[in-house]
Amino acid sequence: MFFTGSRYAAAGTCQATLADGTVVTVTRIPLPVPRPVLGWHRRTEGERLDLIAYHYLKDPAQAWILCEANDCLVPDALAARELIAIPDAGR
Repeated sequence: MFFTGSRYAAAGTCQATLADGTVVTVTRIPLPVPRPVLGWHRRTEGERLDLIAYHYLKDPAQAWILCEANDCLVPDALAARELIAIPDAGR
């Protein structure tokens, strides 16, 4: 269901009941993995997170690791920041 490298790939699923009684399967939200910060990146206007992830983490699909390191649940919240913490990718 999710691409290899996605933070949701191994998250698993559970059942949830909606207000109308419908039971749906949902993906669990994975807990962030604490990573030491190696440094900071100052974004320029229009600089995309996938390009920053590629530069530092060698994989554009790992932009979510940048989000976790910066306590951002969604990429748009991180895209609004001027300084981005660059974590150790564990590689």
